[in-house]
Amino acid sequence: MTSETEVRRPSEARDRLLRTASAIFYAKGINAVGVEEIVSQARITRATFYRHFPSKDDLIVAYLRATDEHIRAQVGAITERGHAAEDTIRAIAGWVVDQIKRSDFRGCAFLNAAAEYPDADSRVQHAVLEHRAWFHHVMQNELERLRQEPSEAGAQFFVMIRDGAMAAGCLANRDAVCEAFMRGVEAMLTYRPIADPTGEGPPTEPRT
Repeated sequence: MTSETEVRRPSEARDRLLRTASAIFYAKGINAVGVEEIVSQARITRATFYRHFPSKDDLIVAYLRATDEHIRAQVGAITERGHAAEDTIRAIAGWVVDQIKRSDFRGCAFLNAAAEYPDADSRVQHAVLEHRAWFHHVMQNELERLRQEPSEAGAQFFVMIRDGAMAAGCLANRDAVCEAFMRGVEAMLTYRPIADPTGEGPPTEPRT
C-alpha cells in the first residue's frame, strides 16, 4: 500500500527543483547554469530531474511560467483593490520600484530570458511574449478606464519605460532610476491630448 508521504514526495521534489533552479537562473543567468549545478543544489538525482523535466528547456519554461504566475498574483492584488485607475497605475508603478530596490534584483526575468533565447520560435520566447502581452493588457485596461478612450499607445509607453527602468536598475543608481521612472509615469498621467483645430496632429498639454 502506498503511503501519503510516498504519493506526495514526487511533487515535493519537483517543487524543490523548480524553486532551486528559479533562484539560480535569476541570479546567474539561464545559460550559465547547467543541470549538474541544479541537481546538486536541489539535492536530487539526475533521474529525478528528468522524471519531472525531460529537458533543461522544459525547466526553463516552467521557471518562466512560475514567475509569470507570481507576478500576475501581485499585480492582480493591486488591480482588485477597486481604486481609481490613476491610483492603480501609480500603485503598479510603485510595485515596479519595489522590485528594482530589492537587494537581489537582477533585472526583469523575462527580458533576461529573451536576451539569452533570441529565437522567435523557441518556447522560451513564447513564454516571454505571453507574459508581456498580459502585462500590456493590464496597463491598457487601466489607462482606458482612466481616459475613457483607446490607450494601446499609452500602455506601450508604460511598458517601455518600465523595461528601461528594469534594465537601468542593474547598471546605475537605483534610487535615481526609480525617481526617473516615477517621473515618467506622472508625465503619462498628467498629460492628455487636446483638440487640434489645424488637423495636423494632437499636441499635448498638462492637465490642471
